[in-house]
Amino acid sequence: MVAFAEPHFQAWVQSAATNLTVVDKVPPEMLHMVDAHWYQFPPMNPLWHSLLGFAIFVLCFISLVGNGMVMYIFTNTKTLRTPSNLLVVNLAFSDFLMMFTMGPPMVYNCYHETWSLGPFACEVYGMFGSLFGCVSIWSMTMIAFDRYNVIVKGLSAKPLTNNGALLQLFLVWGSSLGWTLAPFFGWNRYVPEGNMSACGTDYLTDTLLSRSYILVYSIFVYFLPLLLIIYSYIFIIKAVSAHEKNMREQAKKMNVASLRSSDAQKTSTEMKLAKVALVTISLWFMAWTPYLVINYTGIFKTAPITPLATIWGSLFAKANAVYNPIVYGISHPKYRAALYQKFPSLSCTDSVDDGQSVASGTTTVASEDKPSA
Repeated sequence: MVAFAEPHFQAWVQSAATNLTVVDKVPPEMLHMVDAHWYQFPPMNPLWHSLLGFAIFVLCFISLVGNGMVMYIFTNTKTLRTPSNLLVVNLAFSDFLMMFTMGPPMVYNCYHETWSLGPFACEVYGMFGSLFGCVSIWSMTMIAFDRYNVIVKGLSAKPLTNNGALLQLFLVWGSSLGWTLAPFFGWNRYVPEGNMSACGTDYLTDTLLSRSYILVYSIFVYFLPLLLIIYSYIFIIKAVSAHEKNMREQAKKMNVASLRSSDAQKTSTEMKLAKVALVTISLWFMAWTPYLVINYTGIFKTAPITPLATIWGSLFAKANAVYNPIVYGISHPKYRAALYQKFPSLSCTDSVDDGQSVASGTTTVASEDKPSA
C-alpha cells in the first residue's frame, strides 16, 4: 500500500501547488451534481483514499462473512427458527446487503480517487446506503419492542407469530423504501460526498425543500427510533430489577440464601441478553451519529465541512454492518452451540444451550414466585 501511495502522493503535492481542487478528477457528466462548496478544497492526499479503500475492503469482508453466517445458522437451526428471530435474520440480511452493494463500489472509487461510475450509479448508491441503514435501525427497534413485550408484559403479552413478524418486516421495508425513494422525485437528491468516492443525501443546497428532507428524515429515522428503544429498555431494566428484588425478599422470608430457581436463572439470562441488544443498538447509533452531525452541520452552516471530514461519516456508517454478527456470535448461547456444531474450527467457546435467543424470549418477569405466608 505504501508503494501504491508514493507516486500518488507526489502527484498530490504537484496538484496542490498548481491550485487544483478535489473536484478536478470528477467526470464531466457528474459536475452538475457537485456543490460549489467543494471547489474551494485542494485534492485530498491520496494516502487517505488508500487507507479508506483498505478499511472498507476489510469491513466488507468481515461483514459479508459474519452476517452471512448469522443468516445461515439462524435459518438452518430448527431451535432458532422462531418468529422473533426473523427480526434478527432481517437485521443480518440488511447489513449484508449494505456492504455487498456499497463496499465494492467504494473500494473501486477509492482506487480512482473519485466517483467514476456515473451519475445514476451515484444516486442508486446513495439510496442503498439510506435504505439499508433505515431498515437496520427499525429492525433494532422491533427487536427492542419484542424484548419489551416478553419481559415487561410477561404472561399478559400477546406472543409474536410468524405472520406478525412478517407484517413488521413488511412495514419496515415499505416505510424505509418510501423515505429513500423520495430524493428521486425531487425531495432532496443524492450527490457525491466531499471525498468524491461515495454518494449520499444533499445537505449543502440552501433551499427549504432540500433542508426539510434532512430534518424530517432524521426525526423519523434517527430520533424517533432512538427514543422508542430507550423507552423499551428503561422498562426492561426496571422489570428485571423489580423481579430480582422480589426474589431477594422471598429468600429472606424463607430464611434461605437465595431462590435461584430455573425461572430466576432464565430471568438472569434475559437480563444479559437485553444488555447485549442494548450494546448493539448503542454501537449502531455511534456508527450513524457522524453522518447526522455532518448533515446538520451542512444544513445549518454551523461549521465548514472538509472532504476529509466526510470520510469519517462513510467509515463509521459502514462499520455498523460489522458490529451485529460479532456481538450476536459472542453472546448468543444457542448461536454458539450451532456455530460449534456446523463450524467447529470457528467456535470460540464451549456450546451452551439455555433455551434462549437474543430476540426471542420465553421467560416472563411477571411470573414471580408468591411469598410464603
